Amino acid sequence: MTYLRVSTKRQGQSGLGLEAQRAACAKYIAGVGGDLPPLSEFMEVESGKKSTRPELRRALDLCRVTGSVLVIAKLDRLARNAAFLLSLRDSGVDFVAADMPQANRLLVGIMALVAEQEREMISERTRAALAAAKARGVKLGGDRGGRASQAAQAAGTAARRAKADAFSARLAPHVKAAQDEGCTSLRQIAGYFEERGIVTPTGRSVWTPRAIANLLHRVSVQA
Repeated sequence: MTYLRVSTKRQGQSGLGLEAQRAACAKYIAGVGGDLPPLSEFMEVESGKKSTRPELRRALDLCRVTGSVLVIAKLDRLARNAAFLLSLRDSGVDFVAADMPQANRLLVGIMALVAEQEREMISERTRAALAAAKARGVKLGGDRGGRASQAAQAAGTAARRAKADAFSARLAPHVKAAQDEGCTSLRQIAGYFEERGIVTPTGRSVWTPRAIANLLHRVSVQA
């Protein structure tokens, strides 16, 4: 069984991102000598922020009655959703992630805790930015001209920074894995990420050397 996910109906209709996920699953299955095509494929069109996963439930139910292994295309991309990770961990179904084959139930449980912490961190920084703006006398709620208020700008900046920090923390093990395999240049690390289907913060499958440099800088700052 395979499970794929896209964020919007438009992506689902266009196939954007699906072929890359399907190819990643097929590559993994072929690499371990599994049967192709898989018994069933389940595709979810759902925002990563939402916890509803009807297609995932269907996939897990079918895996239970058939004794099949569920292959997830991109666990790394879904790592921010604690509900998804805990459903997967507690399902009792054997699973493997094409982009993170080393993931087991213990690691998935840890990732769920990190996802919860990430959301709390973003919320806390947003609240702190709003409180600081209010203390400076900034009027909250925006202005009638339609421009974002200073408080909203500060909150947005804090939220983006927290999200970027959390993203780089999740990718730090992949950076180390690339370096351990002999990738020393920015272009080599970019190629390593692209070969394994690791996407950028904006969901793109193509990494530029500059994007890798920014990621390395954030990883080094957090280390």
